[in-house]
Formats: sequence, C-alpha cells, structure tokens
Amino acid sequence: MLYSNLWIQEICKINTMSEQEIGEDVTTDEISMPKHKWFQIPFSDPVEMIKLGIWMYFLLLLFEGAFRKWFLPGLATPLLIIRDPIAFWVIIKAFQHRLFPSNVYITLMTFIGVIAILTALTLGHGNIMVALFGARILLLHFPLMFIMGKIFTREDVLKMMKATLWIAIPMAFLTALQFYSPQSAWVNRGVGGNMEGAGFSGSGEFFRPPGTFSFTTGNVQFFSLVAPFVFYFFLHTKLINRFLLLGAFVALLVSIPLSISRSLLLNVLITVFITMIAAVRKTEYFSKMFSIAAVAIIALLILSQTSFFQVSTGAFTDRFELANESEGGAKSVFLERFLGGMIKALTYTTTEEQSFFGLGIGMGTNVGAMLLSGSGVFLISEDEWGRLIGELGPMFGLAVILIRVVLVFKLASASYSQMRRGDLLPWILLSFGFMVLLQGQWAQPTSVGFSTIIGGMMIASINKKIF
Repeated sequence: MLYSNLWIQEICKINTMSEQEIGEDVTTDEISMPKHKWFQIPFSDPVEMIKLGIWMYFLLLLFEGAFRKWFLPGLATPLLIIRDPIAFWVIIKAFQHRLFPSNVYITLMTFIGVIAILTALTLGHGNIMVALFGARILLLHFPLMFIMGKIFTREDVLKMMKATLWIAIPMAFLTALQFYSPQSAWVNRGVGGNMEGAGFSGSGEFFRPPGTFSFTTGNVQFFSLVAPFVFYFFLHTKLINRFLLLGAFVALLVSIPLSISRSLLLNVLITVFITMIAAVRKTEYFSKMFSIAAVAIIALLILSQTSFFQVSTGAFTDRFELANESEGGAKSVFLERFLGGMIKALTYTTTEEQSFFGLGIGMGTNVGAMLLSGSGVFLISEDEWGRLIGELGPMFGLAVILIRVVLVFKLASASYSQMRRGDLLPWILLSFGFMVLLQGQWAQPTSVGFSTIIGGMMIASINKKIF
C-alpha cells in the first residue's frame, strides 16, 4: 500500500510540472512510471531469464540423484530426464529473443540428430522413445552449451564456481558418511529407494560412494570439476573468501581416498599439471603454487593422524594396487581406455545386422538397452566413440566424433592464447573440460550434464568471437 501511494504521489507531482520543469529530453515513457526498484518485474530481462534456466539446469544436475534416491523415489524414472525440459525451454527462449547462437557445430549436430531419428526408426531399432532419448543429447544439451557460453559473463562463471565450492564441503561430508555406513543405511539407498544400496564395488567391505548422484560416476565428475575451481582461486585469492577456499580444498583432498576412484586422482593430477604450466609463466603464480603445496602437505599431515583418513586411504591404496595388477598398471590402463578406445572406435566395421546408418541412435545407452531388451547391459559399446559409430554408423558416427575433436582443440587453442595473455581461467578449466568434451560418456545423463556445464563455462570465459 505504501509503494502504491508513493507511485500515485509521484504521478500527481509529474502531472503538475510544467514542460520547462520536466525538460525537453524527457519522454512520456520515462515519466509514465517512477523509477523505483520495486516496480521492476523480476526476470523481465530475457537474458536473466535464460541465466535462471541455466542455473536450474546446473542445480538439478547436482541434486536430481538425491530426489531419485531419497525424496521422490517413486518418480525416479521421469526425474532421470528432468533437465531436458529446462534445456528445451532455454533453447526456445533463446530463439524467441534472438539470443540463440549460430555456428557450424550446432548446425551439424542438429542435422545429424534429426537424420539419426529417421534412420533409427526406418533402418535401425525402430523404437521412437529410444531414438528420442538418444537424439536429445545432440538436439538439447549440446546447443545449451553454446547458449550458456553466449549468455554467461565472466562474473556469472565465477559465481557458479563459488557456488560449486560451497556445495563441495557438505558433499564431502555426505561422501564420508556413505563410505562408513552400510549399504542398507538411508544415505546409501539406490535409485527408486533401492535398499541394496547405491554404492559401487570398491575395496574390501567399502563401496564407492555416489554422493547426491545416482551413481558414483557423478561424484567423481563433481570433485573433478571442483579441482580446477580450487586451483584457480588459489591463484586469485582476492576473488574468494579464504575460509571457503580452504574448506573446499580440504574437501577435495578428502574426497580422493573416499571415492576409491583412480579417475578422480588422475583428473586432479591433470589439473595440477595444467596449473603448473600456467604458473611458471609468472613469478607471482609460481610462488603461489608453493603455497598450495605447503597447505596440501600440512592438511595431509593433520588428516593422516586421524583414523577416518587412514581407513579411507588404505581402502583407496588397496583398490589402486588390485586394479593395477588385474589391468596391467596405470600405463596399460591409459593405453587401453584412452588410446585403445579410440583405435577400436575408428576401426569399427559394420556387421550383417547393422546398416550403413548404424543400429539406431539411443540403442547404446543404458535406457535404450532397458527399453529394447529389458536389461541395462550395453548393447553396443561401453566406450563413447564406439557407441557413436555403432548407433549412427561410420559416416555420421565419425562426423560427431570429428565435431567434438575440432571443438575441443579449438577451445584448447583459444585457452592457451588467453593464458599467454595472462588470463588463466579458460586454461585451468580445460584441465577438466578436455577429456569430458572429447571422450565423455554422453550416453549417461549426468556425464552429458557436466560436459554441458564445463563447455559453457569455457566458451563464456573465452573471447566469444571464436564461435
């Protein structure tokens, strides 16, 4: 009521003013409503609306698993694609307000996605739901990456990074609770409230904890994302609360043994290496790397005195040794999973059951396998590039792979150029984004979500003219 009275008084005051008092440069639009902040419609700016949609996408990426496991287990299946309507809404809004980016990457992916649906229905598996589930990766999530890159400013990227660090601290506590709790405990319930637990085989009696995610892969990717954020802010401490930074750093250190994941350790080491490459170019940054090392050593010395950390480290070490023995060591794992996976995909040949256009988009996903065969076992290939060629055939499969390769190396080149000019943000983000965008398993909804977010962050932090 007070605001309404103030508005009426303002209008009456304007109506009694002479033309000279109003001024010749003032238009009727400017005097039709007083410029009070409480009269501004929230999110009336289309850019702010789209940003809100992207933030919703990001938060649901982190917490959709919690809803599927604990709070809304009866809706576990539809919640699997809860981010898809948001991505679709963001794309529609971007089109409506002429904010949709136009580039060859989106054009080619859209073309392949549409053709893939048609070929899957006519020459492939013939299931419309499976085809749409597979095509949504190319038609919704991939374009969202570029919309985020166009709409987000550098300040928006830093805000999302800080929010992630705030979330990392309680996420580490949850991970620890899951690690030390039996699989029958509430915190370890699986998707749909499954009492068998969401933990994945780890070491001895300990399971790999999933955090708020449906599966342990999400937790590994989350803390892999935290790593470049922590190291960037360590080099720019004026941009963040130091207590938050220290807390997130400790959470990252603790999460490595608790995850019982060699992938997380490898991702963190890659981030350290990438950061050191940037740091050696400037004395100020190089000295800060010694500070980071000192903090890490002190934190590890303190943590090593606790039974909590000793037990998790022991489980992680056992897992590391057993896996290396069975898989031939870290070098063999790298050659087989990375280089070997690429070679297998590139030498993939069609079979009698497979046409030139593949077995059908979506068939290589877990959801597609469940709908087509009633089992979650992969029907094509667990490796991403092998899945793409198996689903889409040699021509379109290799085309999608080539698009991803070109995109990643263009981002890498632009990030390196920014780093040489003294801007380290896109370069450090590349430490996580490179492999996720290049070979990340987009068939898994959480993985494609992290790819979308890190890709959007990198594009937003780079000179957008490159796209």
